[in-house]
Amino acid sequence: MSGLPDSVRVVEVGPRDGLQNESQPVPTEVKIELVDRLGATGLPAVEVTSFVSPKWIPQLADAEAVLAGVDFRPGTDYPVLVPNLQGLERALASGAREVAVFTAASDSFNQRNINASIDESLTRIAQIMSAARDVDVRVRGYVSCALGCPYEGDIDPARVARVSRRLLDLGCYEISLGDTIGAGTPLAARRMLETTAAAVPLEQLAVHFHDTRGQALANILACLEIGVATVDASVAGLGGCPYASGAAGNVATEDLVYMLHGMGIETGIDLRGLLEASLFISETLGRPPASKLGMIAALHQQGRKADDREIDPDRHDAG
Repeated sequence: MSGLPDSVRVVEVGPRDGLQNESQPVPTEVKIELVDRLGATGLPAVEVTSFVSPKWIPQLADAEAVLAGVDFRPGTDYPVLVPNLQGLERALASGAREVAVFTAASDSFNQRNINASIDESLTRIAQIMSAARDVDVRVRGYVSCALGCPYEGDIDPARVARVSRRLLDLGCYEISLGDTIGAGTPLAARRMLETTAAAVPLEQLAVHFHDTRGQALANILACLEIGVATVDASVAGLGGCPYASGAAGNVATEDLVYMLHGMGIETGIDLRGLLEASLFISETLGRPPASKLGMIAALHQQGRKADDREIDPDRHDAG
């Protein structure tokens, strides 16, 4: 495992990618508190919300109010997702200093998601990039369906590489490769990343794994071994995809951080604070966390019997 990075930048996507799929309305003040709790843990980036049309994702209709209410902490980035120029204009008017754009490695998924082909989506992104450059706003790119599509099945890694390269050429500082339906396994994830890294510098790539089939941590480890050092995750394992039936949430941030710390990889994140944020949003939603670590913490919080080995997030035993 000589290729493992010394440190990993964790991009928290729970407040946006996690909550967008919730059917019950989440109050604006809860979203703001979640972002603030996450920022207080030392996370280097917390994706706050998305400036999409409320008609498509009603849960995020309060994007302006959420962003306006956040306590921006030095050292933490607060990106927001924008689908088009109108979304960018709303985001900028609300004080956004970093935005994210998205496309997919599948034309079928793009058509159902944003009613555009890959090429059409890249044309929209080019417009966003030009406007963002004019106001010195950084742009991160997402590529969905990097390991599989609900409509097309397996995706050729070369296609992921081509789309990622186009995002880089348009000016994205980083491209996040998303296993939107959680179809990937470690060797497939490694092949996809290695193929894409031949077109885009590895230091400008991130991975974004959903845990639909329980493979997310294994996939991340396979990618860490070849040097990726930025990983997206969602507190409490929140999430899914409104356009991919059955897609589970992203890998849980607390489970990811526990694994990284146990491997001696630095994150700068307070794991106890992260667990508290996980329990906070899970209690609000009326269900236990989807994370393994969060479930243990929830049991302990309820006063059930658990020994110190089970409940101490900082303890890593070899046995």
